[in-house]
Amino acid sequence: MENKKQLVPEEREDLLKTLKTRFEKNSNRHEGLVWDKVQEKLEANIEKLWSLNEMEKTGGEPDVVAYDKKTDEFIFYDCSTESPKGRRSICFDREAQDSRKEFKPENNAIDMAANMSIELLTEDQYRELQQLGKFDEKTSSWIKTPSEIRNLGGALFADFRYNTVFVYHNGAQSYYAARGFRGALRV
Repeated sequence: MENKKQLVPEEREDLLKTLKTRFEKNSNRHEGLVWDKVQEKLEANIEKLWSLNEMEKTGGEPDVVAYDKKTDEFIFYDCSTESPKGRRSICFDREAQDSRKEFKPENNAIDMAANMSIELLTEDQYRELQQLGKFDEKTSSWIKTPSEIRNLGGALFADFRYNTVFVYHNGAQSYYAARGFRGALRV
């Protein structure tokens, strides 16, 4: 039985070409890293390529932002200027989505991330991303939320306004056309 989380060779080549072009164009995001090492790692972890393709298809524009020497992993974040377009107008999680009596969104951030085999950015990761450029100047992104907050019905999101990262709270069941989520993937 064929694994659904694999790309056909043509998709794999197209994605690698896109990722390489983005990597070379945005060298400030990963100073000192070499594309050949990244590609070698990606080709050895085909299922991670599938996740990166899902990030790409939903408008995330994934790029390498760091290398973890301890785990020997490259770290990718969604680096689209605004929150990925294909992941907006969603609640925080399934519980929040199910709690809506009307105008239910089609999906939620936690389930979408799990289906893509990626993680929502943490607050710290979101702040790290903002050191690499200006992101979410018109949109906002759900971020990982501590269970103490989520258990009380809330969820956290962040954006970048007035040259400052703002972290806010909302009811987890809320959703807006300009709010999505950004993901992280270790390869």
